[in-house]
Amino acid sequence: MTIRYRFTDRHGGTGSPPYDTFNLARHVGDHPADVSRNRARLKENLGMETIVWMEQVHGARIEVVTSMHLETVPACDAIVTDNPDIALAVMVADCIPILMYDATKGVVAAVHAGRNGTFLKIAPKTVRTLQERFGCTPTDIRVVMGPSIHACCYEIGDDLAAVVEKNFGKGYMNGRSLDLQKLNRDQLTEAGVGEGNIEISEVCTCCDHDYFSYRREGTTGRFAGVIWMEG
Repeated sequence: MTIRYRFTDRHGGTGSPPYDTFNLARHVGDHPADVSRNRARLKENLGMETIVWMEQVHGARIEVVTSMHLETVPACDAIVTDNPDIALAVMVADCIPILMYDATKGVVAAVHAGRNGTFLKIAPKTVRTLQERFGCTPTDIRVVMGPSIHACCYEIGDDLAAVVEKNFGKGYMNGRSLDLQKLNRDQLTEAGVGEGNIEISEVCTCCDHDYFSYRREGTTGRFAGVIWMEG
């Protein structure tokens, strides 16, 4: 089983400012026809007939996807499938797009890990879903964290910083800057995923103008992390 994945950027699509040009989200105010064209272009680029999206709500609900006829899973922040005909997508503009896979069992997952989802431990909960539903072993699971906002740009308020330090420890804060990638990595290793199986992109979306960034722009589009299998 071969696992494929890709992280898009903001280039190569159809769209006008501030969504220029490859916005893939329907909920941000972009013209629906442009979003539809961009999603169709993504399918063509990947060679996939089905890409399943999420109505992301910054929670910790995880859904297993079996139907090729479902475009969007409502009210969830992680989706999992063992169907090689389905690609899974997560949309972001600073949150961490986490892609997981177990090539031995033939299972993939797409996870939306923003601040709230991270606090709710959505990444290790997805690992548990892979274990319980598909018999995966954590040491066989590989994880890729795509472009996202890094501590260099992720300053939070004093009250929230105190919450992080109280619940997770001071090691994730540098002054008022939160290291969301480190927090997710440590949650995953605690769940049994080997640190060597976790890849973290060094791209900060707030620094890099090739990506949409809510922190930098406010009203903006969303890029995507997409994962699928080839048997």
